[in-house]
Amino acid sequence: MGAQLNRVPRCPHCGVASPHLFRVWASSGGTVRNDGGQTSNWAAYCCTACGAISTVSGRWNGKQFDVTGIFPAPKTAHEDLPDRVRTYLQQAYQTLSAPDAAAMVAGSAVDAMLKEVGYPDGSLYSRIDKAVADAVLTKGMGDWAHAVRLGSNRPRHADADEPHVAPAQAAQSVEFAEALGNFLFVLTKKIERGIEAATPSA
Repeated sequence: MGAQLNRVPRCPHCGVASPHLFRVWASSGGTVRNDGGQTSNWAAYCCTACGAISTVSGRWNGKQFDVTGIFPAPKTAHEDLPDRVRTYLQQAYQTLSAPDAAAMVAGSAVDAMLKEVGYPDGSLYSRIDKAVADAVLTKGMGDWAHAVRLGSNRPRHADADEPHVAPAQAAQSVEFAEALGNFLFVLTKKIERGIEAATPSA
């Protein structure tokens, strides 16, 4: 496996574009396996932007190693999300290296989700509370949604006392937006497909 991992569009951890990933470990040839399957070479690469490690599997094609897997896989917003929600969430994944931007886009993703489920009017604050009152969101989810809302407001309004969002806070905001999208849309679609598959054809 090469000293640098090239042609990776974004770091799987921080989302920085065209990351510099340098090798910190590599297996000596293909790793042993007892199931008779094809062996792979493995290596670990460090991102110079965030310092996180990604592991990579690859196979020699006679000229170079072909990458067969990267772990963790780069984040991709689920296809079952509504288009606008999916766009915001994907942008949130891709801006984790810029916490202020990630927090703002995560807030936009939550805003778009509430509009998709029937809460288009009023402030985000009031719409979160209405969704909790209607049992669309649990009390805990509502509290977390408010935390995301406040986090997105700080850089948006250049808060005088605390304008910036810490990387951990941005990651939590993105994590909540992802979890809320899974709860409101992805799980619902999965259940619908499961019911359809289990229902005998007429």
